[in-house]
Amino acid sequence: MSQISFHSPVGELSIAEDEGFIVSVDWGWGSIQEETPLLQEAKKQFDAYFDGQLKQFNLPIRPFGTAYQLKVWKALQTIPFGETRSYQELAQIAGGSPRSIGGANGANPIPLIIPCHRVIGKSDLGGYSGGEGIETKEYLLNMEKLFR
Repeated sequence: MSQISFHSPVGELSIAEDEGFIVSVDWGWGSIQEETPLLQEAKKQFDAYFDGQLKQFNLPIRPFGTAYQLKVWKALQTIPFGETRSYQELAQIAGGSPRSIGGANGANPIPLIIPCHRVIGKSDLGGYSGGEGIETKEYLLNMEKLFR
């Protein structure tokens, strides 16, 4: 598995590739750094995303999870840049309950590319396990609104 790390507006990010697919995006600096053409392209797309020039990532991904998680993550990818959906709305699309949607979101191995930050609660933003938590979610949602 190859990985690169870089600085972003939401902190240090590490992207990992395995067999030609992006398999994870993690907060923090990875211990092993090995660039590949795919990881270089991913970094380029992340830079464009944070500059407001990219609205949807175009990268081969392979998230590892249960059949239900994969269904939820696929539904997340249909939420347009700058828009949100509630946990309840996503449960109507992917099945399950708002709580199970939250669990699948929290287990998302490829955040930002699979935009789990676009899922909100009925009366608040809900949770977020990436970066600085809810502050990172707020930043991402506000950034996308600004560049929409």
